[in-house]
Amino acid sequence: MRRGVYILLLFLLFTAAEAQERDSAMVNMGIIQDGDTLIFKNIKEVVVFPDREFKNKRQYRRYSRYVQKVKKVYPLAVEARELLDEYEPRYYALEDQRDRRKLMKELEKELLDEHKEELKKWSISDGRILLKLINRETERTPYSLIKDFRGGFSAGFWQTIAKLFRNDLKDGYDPEGDDKMLEEIVTLIELGYL
Repeated sequence: MRRGVYILLLFLLFTAAEAQERDSAMVNMGIIQDGDTLIFKNIKEVVVFPDREFKNKRQYRRYSRYVQKVKKVYPLAVEARELLDEYEPRYYALEDQRDRRKLMKELEKELLDEHKEELKKWSISDGRILLKLINRETERTPYSLIKDFRGGFSAGFWQTIAKLFRNDLKDGYDPEGDDKMLEEIVTLIELGYL
């Protein structure tokens, strides 16, 4: 009986101690001004976009499909930025052009092994969105990236291939103009709303 009371008492003490722990997110700064306490707290940024008015269901479906495509493609653009941040210093640290080419071939092989099957299922519009998002994330056009890392001939070759599929590797990203809707969707994804 005594043992049961001790166990119950210990259990209650531990649960009471856990309930008394302060949540570090709740710590706020504040000042007292004219007898009022003003508390300062960082809150999540709120982004307001104009309300989308769709004339019909077809426009809404097209927008919904576009959102799904961006959600599918965006992680690869983020990965491209991270890889650029990781490999660009290593690339330029190498003196020999042969070592640079070898590094790029290894990276290309690794990326193809990882994403080849997924990319086979993509449409041309998925690729177009990826090009725009790579430009957005890296702040460089895909053409300039290819030219910097693979050379001018390779960049020209891939530009020709892109033109065959009505794409342009030299197109910039314009968040205030042509790519305004894409920027809105990506911002909503980054904030966790989509």
